[in-house]
Formats: sequence, structure tokens, C-alpha cells
Amino acid sequence: ALEDIDSDLLEEAFDSAWPSFEEERRNAPDKEEGADERLERLLGKIFANLQPEIVALKAEVIDQLIPDMAKRYRTGKTLEDLLPEAFAVVREVGWRRIKMRHYDVQLIGGVVLHQGKIAEMKTGEGKTLVATLPVYLNALTGKGVHVVTVNDYLARRDAEWMGQIYRFLGLTVGVVVNAVEPQTPERRAAYNADITYGTNSEFGFDYLRDNMVTSLDQTVMRDLNYAIVDEVDNILIDEARTPLIISGQGQESTDMYVQFARWAPRLKHEIDYTIEEKTRTVILTEAGIDKLEQLAGVKNIYDENNLDLTRYMENAIKAQIIFKRDKDYIVKDGEVIIVDEFTGRQMPGRRYSEGLHQAIEAKESVKVQRENHTLATITYQNFFRLYKKLAGMTGTALTEAEELHKIYKLDVMVIPTNKPMIRENLPDLIYRNSEAKFNAVVEEIKALHEEGVPVLVGTTSVENSEYLSEKLDRQGIPHNVLNAKNHAREAQIVAQAGRSGGVTIATNMAGRGTDILLGGNPEGYFDSILRKHAEQVNYIREMPSRTEDEQADKEEAIQQYIENMTEEEKNELLQQKVRECEEDHKRVVALGGLHIIGTERHESRRIDNQLRGRAGRQGDPGQSRFFLALDDELLRRFAADRVSKVMEMVGMEEDMPLESGMVSRLIEQAQTKVEGYNFDIRKNVVDYDDVIAKQREVIYADRRAVLERADMHERVLDMIRAEVNKLVDACIPGNMVTEEEQLEKLLTLMEAWVHVP
Repeated sequence: ALEDIDSDLLEEAFDSAWPSFEEERRNAPDKEEGADERLERLLGKIFANLQPEIVALKAEVIDQLIPDMAKRYRTGKTLEDLLPEAFAVVREVGWRRIKMRHYDVQLIGGVVLHQGKIAEMKTGEGKTLVATLPVYLNALTGKGVHVVTVNDYLARRDAEWMGQIYRFLGLTVGVVVNAVEPQTPERRAAYNADITYGTNSEFGFDYLRDNMVTSLDQTVMRDLNYAIVDEVDNILIDEARTPLIISGQGQESTDMYVQFARWAPRLKHEIDYTIEEKTRTVILTEAGIDKLEQLAGVKNIYDENNLDLTRYMENAIKAQIIFKRDKDYIVKDGEVIIVDEFTGRQMPGRRYSEGLHQAIEAKESVKVQRENHTLATITYQNFFRLYKKLAGMTGTALTEAEELHKIYKLDVMVIPTNKPMIRENLPDLIYRNSEAKFNAVVEEIKALHEEGVPVLVGTTSVENSEYLSEKLDRQGIPHNVLNAKNHAREAQIVAQAGRSGGVTIATNMAGRGTDILLGGNPEGYFDSILRKHAEQVNYIREMPSRTEDEQADKEEAIQQYIENMTEEEKNELLQQKVRECEEDHKRVVALGGLHIIGTERHESRRIDNQLRGRAGRQGDPGQSRFFLALDDELLRRFAADRVSKVMEMVGMEEDMPLESGMVSRLIEQAQTKVEGYNFDIRKNVVDYDDVIAKQREVIYADRRAVLERADMHERVLDMIRAEVNKLVDACIPGNMVTEEEQLEKLLTLMEAWVHVP
């Protein structure tokens, strides 16, 4: 069958196209026009040549292509030689298995990922599908490919969804998630698969655990070969300040944290301590030191036995003043759970270090866990640099291109959209205070909801999302809330966010990894559709539900009805909803598409762009606008005075907004400053870890060598010889007077090793 395909012609076309592609990349460092239409047409021609032959092939013939391509790789062909044919096969199998065929621009994205670069692709451009191209090609080496996602849900979803393509092509797929116990045969099998999906933290922790084992049988990972990181900006930038740490529990008492939580409110801001907002640090003043000495009953806080007291107090003040509940963390089931400031997601298992987490637990009156001591640690920067080849995908990376190149040696390539972007980004509206701002947001939502326009509102914290939700409740506006407290319903909420009249409030998580389809996505909320259908069945609708027992009986009847439905009935219901969503899609497009409202600028322009990017997918219309207030955190810290003067000069009322390009530029300048500051922090983290990394690599290599040698006799003899040579060299420097003195020194040193008569 391969003889029917003019591979030589394709290889020649690819060879002629590649220099032009490289030239385009070099000439486009900072602008979206980098991958222009000419490049798109050029690479499209390569695959158009092959496509007719591939489409005509039968399934059993395609089955033969896989081992043949792997064989050609082993006998000298490079992956670049195989790329056109491999991409075309994946493109066709994608259509046959999941009814999705890669666009030409997606083929460009696949080439970028194969070359170990970052492909910036806008929301809705099909990053998940793009990854199948380089994943399949690189899996031909037999060395394994890791696809890194931001959460377990996406790892499972993508492994199952795209796994249909891989399995058809004869490849095995594994999933590594938190539910799979570490160092088990199941986890080892997942890593031994041709393709392994998992989260960044699971891959990183498995690497550390593999280097702590006492037997090779306990290891699960293979060598780190090739990884594609989905939402690469979130993992390689936002997560980079948080090292991965495996720790053991210490023995220190937790009573001091409870005591200092009671003492902290007695100290006064600006009198007993100062706060540095930018670095989130607390510094005790001389007056504060005196008060602490009185509270603790000590004469000198700087005595070596009292040095920890300042740390306890500073952490207690941080917990009371700086770290806010429902913004920085939530309390759930008696535990303090950190909320990721960039995604709004819960991070169970993560803990603040240096006693800060214990201070917050004491503040919230939950059980204070003992401080941990570190057993093994690595930063994400150094972990991902261990891969032989690394690539990434995201909708927003260009603003961080410098950092990605300096730290990871990764270039960013902006991939053109399949259809022109027609979303309208409206100017910011700035209000004097948050109350006026949120009132204006509610009025805007109310007007859009009455028109039937779907609205997605982005907030920066759980607290703000709940505050806005309460205001909408008072106005009688139905809505969904997506934040760290109800993340379990994330996919279902996002699937409905594009329906006409829908209102969704979301923290920064905003369903990354799940597209918002205008008119809704019935497959995303099919469980809800089935439930509503069951509730309308006569005998279930008439069942009473006044008491808990009656509610339980009704719930059981609903579940039983759904279980008894045939696949044909379920599919018929789904197709009915698909038709309804298609009609709704037309209505929403006519109304102008999804409307994005931002309630505060994030300190990173990239996060703002992610929110805007939820609208305008695949050529759909849409709008975005940010509503800001002078007491927003970013404005308060960097631009409030200048903006306030402008508002006073024009004599603006309390509830009147300022719409000014100059103010928007001021805000972007402030964001640029903060981005630079955060880059410096991450650079310091990696500079510090680079020193440890050298030591870690040597120790891990020696450790692995010890585990891999069944017979340690020669290795032990080598160590003895090296140590004896070192001792002899120490005893025979040129300034020794007699051989007797040299011998005495040598004997003295040897007594530490062996008995000397």
C-alpha cells in the first residue's frame, strides 16, 4: 500500500517548505502576523498532496502503515522524513474515529510542537487535536511521550477522547492521576505505554519518588523523552514559583501557632509592624519587638533561644492581615486548602511553607498540622528541563516569550486562526469605588440577559464571585457560579455558558481546556439533560418530596429511570438537544455572540487575555469589556493617584465611569512592571535551584548506579581505593620532615576506618 503514496514527492515538498517556515519564525518575534497566510498555504499543499491517497486507504491498510513507519525510523529515517506521511495518517484517522479532521493551521501547530517550540493558538482552535500529530510521530521512537495537562479531569478526558485515534493507530495510552496510587503496577503500566497523559504535579512527584526508592522494582517512570505541556503558560510560568516538595512530618508542637494567633490582633499596623504589599511580607518595628517581648515574657527577643518568636508573630500577622479567606484559600472539611491565584482552582495537598500554613490554620480554628521537613524537592523549571525535547501549547504565551526562551530555551510561534478573529474588545470603564463598579456590572448583565445575550463574568476571587452572585440573586437574574468551591461542576457549567440568556460568573479558572460553544454544548451537560428528562416523567413528577425519605425515594427513581433507558433512547434525546443548540447558536450569533465582562484587571496581561479569549472562537462574534475601580488591588498599588486626579479634573460623579485610552495604557504599564517583578522572583527561584540541581543530578545518578548493580563488590573496592588514595595524598605533602611523621599521620587517619594495632 505504501507504494501507492508518492513519499519522495512529499519529502521533497517538505524539504522545500521547511526553510520558509523557519524564516517566517525568525521574522516574527512579537506579532501575531508571524505565521501568515503564505506559510499556511505552503504547508497545506504538502498534506493536500498526500490526502487523496490516504483517504482511499482501507482500515487494514492503514494498520500496516504504523509498524512500517516505526521500522523505517529504526533503519535510519528521521522523524522529519516521516512527518508528512505520519501527519496525514493521523489527520485521516482523526476523521474516521472522532469525526474531526485537522485544519491546515493545525498542521502548522503540529510542526511547531514537533520541533520543540511553543504553539500559541487562540481559544477554540483545537489544541487538543493538534497534539495528536507530534504525539503520534514521536511515539514511533518507542521512548514514550508525555502529554501534560493542568488537572486530572482534562488528563482523563483527553486520554479517552484522543486515545481513540492512538489506539486505532496501534499505540497504547496510559493515564497518571491522583487516584492511581504511587509506586504501583498500575502506575508503572501507565508510564510504559507509548503515550502517557497526566498532570504536571503527578509527573514531577513521580520523578522525585523514583529517586527515593530502595529497589528498582519500586520505580515507575522511564527516561524523560518528549513532553507536550498543555496550557504551558500556566504550568511553566504561573506554577514556577512553587517547587515540588516531598516532605515528612516534623515533631514540633503546634501550640505556639494557636498562642500567636491570639496575640497577633494586639499589635497595630504602622505602629508595631509594617507591611510590604508587593512581596507580602511583614516587618516588626522596634515598638512591635518590645510588645512581643512583653507578650512572650522574655527579656531579649534576639537571644538564640528566642529567635523563632519573630517568625511565629510575622506569620500570625500575615495570616490575619494579608492572606484572605475565599481569595487565597478556602476552608473545606476542616482543612485550609490553597486557591491557585492564576486559575482559581483548589490545590489540595499543597501547603504554605515556613509555618505560614499552620498560622492560617490557627487563625481559622481548624486542626493545626505539624510543620514538615523536606525529603526531596525540585522546581518545575528544572524538572521540565530534564526532558530531551519539550514543547507546549497555549492561547496566551507571547507576553511571556522572553522568559520562556531564557529559562526553558523555548521559542513561541503564533499560529494563525482558522477563521478571522472578529471579537470586539471595548475600552475599560473605571469607577471611583468597587460598589459603583459592581452596580454597573449588574446593570450591564441585566440588560444583556434581557436581550438574550450570553454573558461570562470573570472575577479574581471566590469572595468577589459570591458577592456578585448575591447582587444578581436580588435582581432575580438566574446564573451559574464557577469557582474553587464548586469546581466539580466545571465542565457542565462551561458547556452551558454559551446558551442564549445564560449568565456565568467564573474565577480565573473559567474552564480552561473546555470551549464555550455558542448555543451550548449538549454533550458537555448531557447528564443534566438526562436528569431533567427523567424528572418530567409522569410518575416521577408526581412523587412527593417533602421529607428527606421522600426525596431519597425520588432520587432513586430518577437514577433507576436513567439506567433503564436504552442507548437508542439516549442518543435520540441527545440529537434532539443538538438540534436545539444549533438553532440557539444562530440566535446567539445574531445577537453578537458571547459577551465577556472582567471585574478587575489581573496583575498579568496574559490572564486578562485568557478571559477575553473565551469569546470569538472559530470566527464567532463576541465582545469584551473590563469594569474597574480605583480600589482594585492593581490600581490601588500602582495607578490610583494618577487616575483619581484625572477623574477629579473632569468633575466626575461617584457612579459615572471614566473611559480613557490613557488610563488603560497606565494600567498596562502597571501590569508590565508587575510581570517584570514576578519574572525576577521566578528567575531567582531557578538560579537558586540550579545550584542544588547539579548536586541532585550527581546524587540521583550515583543512587541509580548503586540500585542497578547487583554485585557491588567492585564499586565498593573502587570507593575504598579512592578514599585510601585521598588519605595518602593528605599525608605526603612536600613540607613533611621525615617519613616517620608521615606514617604517624596516615595511621591516625586510618584508625577512623580500620583497627590499627
